[in-house]
Amino acid sequence: MSLDKDTVKNIAYLARIRVGDDKLGPLAGELSTIMGWIEQLQELNTDGVEPMASVAAMSLPQRRDVVTDGNCRDAVLKNAPDAEDGFFAVPKVVE
Repeated sequence: MSLDKDTVKNIAYLARIRVGDDKLGPLAGELSTIMGWIEQLQELNTDGVEPMASVAAMSLPQRRDVVTDGNCRDAVLKNAPDAEDGFFAVPKVVE
């Protein structure tokens, strides 16, 4: 795909990038080359290829999902400026 200067100027306008008229020609060439690479990639058959985030096969370390601390409501509520019946009490904001 070949891009001309007017198309590049429109792309720059849409992207809110100021490009001088003297730079439109070289930029059109570079963008045309990039579009050519994209067209080459679209010709590849990717049926049956799993999407991946990395080429290295790895798994993240996982920990067991168990409760390790808890049942300390009273200790937590000691830090509250105001607590009622085992809950944080906050001022009413909506009337």
